[in-house]
This record gives sequence, C-alpha cells and structure tokens, in this order.
Amino acid sequence: MWDLPGPGHEPVSPASADRLSTTAPPGKPYSRHSDLGEVAPEIKASERRTAVAIADLEWREMEGDDDGPNEAQDSDFPTVERSRLQEMLSLLGLETYQAQKLSLQDSLQISSDSMKNWAPQAPKDLPWNFLRKLQALNAEARNTTMVLDVPPDTRPAEKESQVEEEIIYWDTADDISADIYSFSELPTPDTPVNPLDLLCALLLSSDSFLQQEIVLKMSLCQFALPLVLPDPENHYHTFLLWAMRGTVRTWGSQPPRAVGSFREDSVVLSRAPAFAFVRMEVSSNSKSQLLNAVLSPGHRQRDCFWHRDLNLGTNPREIADGLVEISWFLPSGREDLDIFPEPVAFLNLRGDIGSHWLQFKLLTEISSAVFILTDNISKKEYKLLYSMKGSATKYYFILSPYRGKRNTNLRFLNRLIPVLKMDPSHVLVKVSSTDSAGFVRRIRAIVAHVTRAPCRRVSVEDMAHAARKLGLKVDEDCDECQRAKDRMEQITRKIKDSDAYRRAELRLQGDPWRKAAQVERELCQAQWAGDPPERCRAELRHRLLELRTQQNGHDPAWGLQEFISGISSPSLGEKQYFLRWMEWGLARAAQPRPRASPETMLTLRAKHRGAVDFSEPLWPEPLGVEHFLREMGQFYEAESCLVEAGKLPAGQRRFAHFPGLALELLLKGLPLELIDGNTLSTPLRWVTGLLKELHVRLERRSRLVVLSVLGVPGTGKSTLLNTMFGLRFATGRGRGPRGAFMQLLTVAESFSQDLGCDHILVIHSGGLIGGVLTEAGERFEQEASLATLIMGLSNVTVVSLAETRDIPPAILHAFLRLEKTGHMPNYQFVYQSLQDASAPGSKPRERKQLLDEPRDASRATVQMEHQGGGIRTLAGLAFCDPEKQHVWHIPGLWHGVPPMAAVSLGYSEAIFELKRCLLENIRNGLSNQNKNIQQLIELVRRL
Repeated sequence: MWDLPGPGHEPVSPASADRLSTTAPPGKPYSRHSDLGEVAPEIKASERRTAVAIADLEWREMEGDDDGPNEAQDSDFPTVERSRLQEMLSLLGLETYQAQKLSLQDSLQISSDSMKNWAPQAPKDLPWNFLRKLQALNAEARNTTMVLDVPPDTRPAEKESQVEEEIIYWDTADDISADIYSFSELPTPDTPVNPLDLLCALLLSSDSFLQQEIVLKMSLCQFALPLVLPDPENHYHTFLLWAMRGTVRTWGSQPPRAVGSFREDSVVLSRAPAFAFVRMEVSSNSKSQLLNAVLSPGHRQRDCFWHRDLNLGTNPREIADGLVEISWFLPSGREDLDIFPEPVAFLNLRGDIGSHWLQFKLLTEISSAVFILTDNISKKEYKLLYSMKGSATKYYFILSPYRGKRNTNLRFLNRLIPVLKMDPSHVLVKVSSTDSAGFVRRIRAIVAHVTRAPCRRVSVEDMAHAARKLGLKVDEDCDECQRAKDRMEQITRKIKDSDAYRRAELRLQGDPWRKAAQVERELCQAQWAGDPPERCRAELRHRLLELRTQQNGHDPAWGLQEFISGISSPSLGEKQYFLRWMEWGLARAAQPRPRASPETMLTLRAKHRGAVDFSEPLWPEPLGVEHFLREMGQFYEAESCLVEAGKLPAGQRRFAHFPGLALELLLKGLPLELIDGNTLSTPLRWVTGLLKELHVRLERRSRLVVLSVLGVPGTGKSTLLNTMFGLRFATGRGRGPRGAFMQLLTVAESFSQDLGCDHILVIHSGGLIGGVLTEAGERFEQEASLATLIMGLSNVTVVSLAETRDIPPAILHAFLRLEKTGHMPNYQFVYQSLQDASAPGSKPRERKQLLDEPRDASRATVQMEHQGGGIRTLAGLAFCDPEKQHVWHIPGLWHGVPPMAAVSLGYSEAIFELKRCLLENIRNGLSNQNKNIQQLIELVRRL
C-alpha cells in the first residue's frame, strides 16, 4: 500500500531515479520499417471513421456510469463543435479558404503591408500578421495582440461547460493557480483569440505547402510544432507528416567536438526516445510550463510550448483542444550546456485525455514514458487508465491533490499498481510549496534514466505508422503525393554515388559544358577586342558548333526523362509534390558526409581572415534538382545553337518546350540557375528562353525590378533573403547555391501602381564571388565579370559582408566598371555578425570607415582598373553619399548556442527595416529605372 502525502509535502518515496525499472518494454519484435511493429496497410476512409467512432465510444462507455453528470449530451456535442469551428474561421476571415486553400504564393505577395510594422486591428488581421512575423523569424510571432477593441458580438461564444467546471472544481481560498487554457478567465474584447486556435485555424485553411512552410519557420523560431491537427467539426484528425518533411535539424555529440561530431538529419527520419505529457481531467500544474522548464538551461528560459503566463495564454481555446505538439531537445556537443546527451522528443496533448482518447492512445503507443498530470483520481479516471492494461509504456503521475481527496487518491492508485506496472517512484506530488527547480531536476533525471535503459526510439515516420493503425488521417497519404514519391524513388534508387551518377546520366554537364563555355567566352572577348581577325572568330565559331553538335547527339538519359515527366504532370499539386520529394530524395541519395562544427568553421575563418578563398567549397557540391534543370538547359542550348547556325531545321526541334517547363517551377517558387557556378558562365540561350516565356506568361504585368544580393559564401545571404521575402534559397554548409540563382516575387495588383512594378526578380550570387584577389588572374576576371553582370542587371544591390571592411575585390571591381557606364544600382552594404547575438562582440565599424579605407586587395583591384589620380574608394564613386543609409549592421541570427538557440529578435527586426528601406527606395525611384522583360533580355545579351 502507498502512503500519499498531503499538500505541502515532498513527493512520495523520494527514491532516486536509479530505482526505476530498467527492463525493456515487452512487445513484438520491431520491423525494419518501424520501431512500432509492422507497417499497417492503408486504411480506407470508412474504416478510419469507424476506428475513430470506436475510440470515442470506448471513452463514452467508461464515462457513462460515473457518479457525476456528463458535461454535455452526446446529441449536442457535434452541433456545438461544428459551429465553433465555423465561427472561428469566420471571425478570422478564413472561411473563404476552405474550398480553395490558402497557398504559399498567396502568403508571399508584396503588398503595402510588407512595408508596415503594424499591429492587427481586427481579428481578420491576425492570420496575416502571424504569417508575416513567422516569415521574418520573429520570436514574438505568437504574441498577436490587437490594438482596437472588437465588438462583443464578434467574439466566440464562451463554453458554458468551462465556466461550470471552474465553479465546481476551484475553491478561491486555495492558494493554487488556475489551470492552463481550458479553465481560465473570460476573453477580453481586444484579445479574443487564443494563439493555438489561430494556429489550428490557419493550418486547416492552408494547402500542404504552406503548412510545410509554417512548420519550418516555427522550427527555426524554436516553437513547438503541431503534430496532430484536430478537426473539431468532423473528428477527422490529421497527423502532419508531410508538413514536417522539410524540417532539418543539426545536433552535436559528446565528446569530442571535431569534424564529424555534428549530425544533420530530417526530424521525420531521425529516431529518438519520446516522452508525452498529458492532462487527466483537472490539473493545477501547467504541462507547458513544466515542459519549457525541462527543455531550458538554468540561465535562459525557453518558451517552446505556449503557456498561460504568455500574452493571450489565458484566453479560452475554442478549436485547439486535441492538438498534439512536439518539440525536441537537441544537444550541442558541450557538456556544460546540454541537458541530455542525445536528442529527446517531448509531446504535449492540449486538453483532457478523456475528451481526446484517440490522441492519448497514440501517445501511449509511441512514447517511452507518459507523464499524467492530474489533481485527483476518481472512479472515472481509474476506468480510463485501467483500459491501458498491458501497455508497454511507462507511466508517471504528477499530482496536486485537493484537500479531502487523499484517501480516494490512495485507493485508486493502489488499484493501478498491477495494471500499469508502476512503483512508488512513478508518483510525484507538486503543489505550490514544492521547489520548482528541484522538481524539474527530478523530471530530467527520470527522462535521462529511461533513455539510458533499453527503450522505444521512434521517428516521426514511425509515429505516422502508429497513427494509421489507430485510424488517424495522415496528410502524406493523398494520391498525388504518393505518385510523386514513387517517381522520385524510381530515380533516386539508381543513385549510389552522386559524382558517378552525374558523369553517367547528366552527360552534357562537366567537360562538354565547360569546353563550350570556354569557347563562348573566348568568342565574346574576341568580339570586344577591337578588330580581331575574322579567321580567328570563324575558328572559334566552328569549334563551338562541333561541341554543340556532340552534345546534341545525345538523348536525355532515363533519369532525366523521368524528371521531365514529373515536372510535366498536368496536376499542379503532383508537380509540386514531386519537386519537394526530389529535393529530399537527392539530398539523401549519397552517403552523408561528416560535418564540421560551427566553431570549427569560425576558427578556420578567424585564422585566415581575408586570405581564405571562399570560392573553393569546403564540401563537394551535392546533387540537386538544379543539376537536372541544368542538363535540360544544355540540351536546349545545343539545339538552339544548331538552329541558329542553320544546321538543324526549326521544325525538328525536340527541346523547345523546356524553358516553359522550367518557368512553371520558377512561378511556383523554385530558384532557377542564372549562372553556372562550376563553369562561371551564363547559358545565354537558356536564360533568354526563360525570360521570353516569362514575358508571354505575365503578359500585361511584366514590369520588373531586379534586386540582387552579392557577397562571399558563408555571410548569410540565403538566410537574409529567405527571412526577408520568404524565399527558398538553400542554406547550410555544403547546400548553399554554388552559382547565381533567381526567384520571382509577385507584387499585389493593388500595390503595383504605387511600387512602380509588377514583380521583383531576386538574384542570389551564391558562391560565385571569392573572398580574395586570387593569384589566378583568369578566375578573378571571371568573378568580376559576373559581378558586373549581376549588378548591371539590378535596380537594387545588397552586398553582404562578413567583416565591415571586407569588400570582395570582384565586387569593388564591378562598381568601378559600372561607374564608367553610368549604370549604378541603388546599393546597401550589410554587415552580418556571425556571433551569438547575446555574446559580446566587436563594435561595428563606422560606415565612413567602410567607404573610405581601402584594404590591400581593394588597392590591387583599383590598380587593375588603371585608375588615375591615386587610390579610388567607394566614397569617391558617383551616387555614393556616406551620410545616407548605405551601411547596415545585422545582429547574429541566433540568441544562444545552436541547435537549441532561439532566433535573435534583433536579427528579425533589422531584416525588416532593411526590407522596408529597399521597398521604399524602389517606390521612391531611387533605384535605376524599372525594366520590362524585353529590356531585361536585351540587357542580358549586351552584358
């Protein structure tokens, strides 16, 4: 028999965690697909509805003979919940997105709101405000307070059952704080929506790709991620496997910290022990606050899970009950910082387990241990837990018992001993007088002990298998997604070594393209060299024609044909699914390479300072979608060259439709290659073909502004653009773009007249620009020419710097060249700190120093241009006013030590101010005259 202490005492049996059972949970042998047993076959919709109904009936039968009355009649339940969902969607202005879901492109349009740092004034503003802040990685994205009162009749109706329970269960004389969310004070007029309701409503109104983007940005902000999305209207809950697919995390191992000690993997595929925290009936302890404390080091509190003490945290949840969230602790590899030595997943069920029985059953099947928070155990709770008899999961209770309930709790706890295979160390008591820090240490000790013993380790894919068996809908199981996945697997199954695959299957790249690019470069130089002999130019044209003829003699390999079939699908959804699957499949096709720690990279840079040639990648270029598109471009280039030379009739062209296929991808947000980073050359015919197709597609809305970002690799260009505009440039060492890529942003029609353009073409220089003036003059000349091309096409140029005085020589060279032509884009120099935003760092240089003090490389660059009158500086260039806002200091991205660091609020705010400045300059005409696409085509040819 157990002796349960009353309030104010320490937990029962204060034995250390070492007394816990270390026996591995019994069960079936794990399959090769999942740690949870054999993968269940696909469940039909009718069977899934039956499973959900049975699960609901199980709980109602357990609840039926309870001593107290039910909170609501069964017949009333569906009607009330259905109206609540529709009421919430209407309140937020999302009801129009139920038939036609909100898309990622809808959320990324440039509008007048893109230039405003405004607070929402009505509930309909909340979804857009949340999306905009989330895109900017703003740590306050969930704090969506409105500035104006909302009329009372627009607020969601209050749940009568919540008020009734508050009166029944809570004694105002008790010194116990209110329960989280469900039993809380009434909503006030200016804050009518709980942030979790907003999140659920937005996810229910978004298509699969916007859902994926929301989850990715939430992960970067260190927010807990939605795993099971409740549908309170139809009780057709969705497991968000697809939405999680794009989330990749990096973590370290202990010890040592060296190359290879960091691992990078998708959260969907990596396995880790999982621990679930749930509430049974009423608990005066907050699960979310407890989870945040467990996940946070002592010196810095993290709010991964939204809780009652945050802004709007006490507002009643209307549709978010039943939501399951997940967050991971990921080690950094530093023993002084890491709470656990390996990744650990934590799950949180919002609402009472009795009302969300299906979700609770899922958590018991995927978790190594379940922590149940409750204040008391009565007959109904006992019957509920008794149904878990035979479960292999460990169960722990966190109690805060009421006065007078001690004997009842003891009686039912003793009955549960043989049922749940528990011992006294599995029961903890936490009341107002309990030491919070000590209690958190106790929870961490239990988690650490369970993970050290043989325990269940699951990935999100394993969780999805278990969800299917229980009848939950999995978002990835739609036909379009599965067909796209099958096609991807057919292609990637043949890739054993990425370099060998490129040589065998993508034959037009490599040496053939490099040789053709060199001849085209020589031909271009000959044309600009005054009056070269015609015989020399004729020989170059003949060599080029021979090379292009050889290329055109090949047929597309099988893998490329399958890729073309995938992007030619008449189903837009299947085409988008296929591209995402290809990105992930190609990333995993080759064996993963060891990763150096961030500190190793920073140390390397610190040792070499300006002498590191960042143009030489530290990792081999990974195989990506861009290589398949580059191969298509080479087929188009070769064929076009032969047609221009009269060697091939236009009617016999096979690849004329390739630019149209690629353009569809550009319009859907995929970056397309403008300059090949391997050959440092531009496939002119291919790029021209793309722009011509763009002109046809955009028709009357063809006014363009070109915004470019240049800088050496590793200075945060991709993250800057992705944060500023929600773009999809690859980030991370070894995955960043090698060449220059472009993406297209649409300007809302209501704002295009004011802004002066219909679209913004964003060009990312990738790894084209080296960090030093290399000894090889040819390489430097190529870099300078490409920098001149990119800046010459641009209306606005952002130069990203790792150090305030480290202006890449090739970029300075381009500035001097463009000054001669009189074409000078509006430019902004951005210094991005590579340090932790919370750590002390060097004070940024004054902008006048940056503009006035040339370094050795800059002096050499100027001398190469043969400028007279001594050393030239940026301050001496036309249109350069050092008193204007030309130099920006951007704080470090992370506030703390990755991978558990939060995004710096200063970074997000500085990026927003830079974005607003760029758009203001475009609107005020401070950039070069805006172009239409035809003018851009001519400019590409000329430059």
